[in-house]
Amino acid sequence: MWTSRPDGGPDRLLTLADGVFAIAITLLVLDLYVPRDLDADRYREALHQLLPDLGAYALSVAVLGSFWRDHRRIFRDVREVDGHVIILSLTGLGVAALVPFPTRLLAEYGDVPASVAVYAAAVAALGACHLALAAVLAKRPWLRDGTPSDTGSTPYLLESATLVVVFAVTVPLALVIGAAAMWLWLVLVPVRYVLGRRLQKAG
Repeated sequence: MWTSRPDGGPDRLLTLADGVFAIAITLLVLDLYVPRDLDADRYREALHQLLPDLGAYALSVAVLGSFWRDHRRIFRDVREVDGHVIILSLTGLGVAALVPFPTRLLAEYGDVPASVAVYAAAVAALGACHLALAAVLAKRPWLRDGTPSDTGSTPYLLESATLVVVFAVTVPLALVIGAAAMWLWLVLVPVRYVLGRRLQKAG
């Protein structure tokens, strides 16, 4: 049977991932500010104008936080990594580091279809990297010393695939119906809840 060549433990990769996600979340908040020396009316107006920024910030914190948690979960029982795992992880981290840019587009030009499409594409790409990573590790038990992983189970892979499909579908949909396509993302709440419960039962 073919086996990949292990390339060391996952500790450094996990440390790098923690740093990338932390920096990406930190970058999200850098553009949140209110100018100084404003009178009361202009101050209230500035706070009102900040609401789209806060909404985009909250959304991206939730997205990045969820992916960071899943990344840790995927590597929970991994004892060694190989070249393919490293490449997939670095690709995903590269996309995660890019998230602050489409977040800024969504905050400043949320009513422009292209902004929604770019944001959805970034999240779909990040989800695809995590899905591929979980699938690869599921097929390589020797990297986990034979320990079974719940992230290689059908409910987990289906849950990850659902996220990728929903955000991928949003890309062309946003170009057709505009920013209203973002409402499609709410479908993920009940779907992930149901699949999460099935995963818990399977565990």
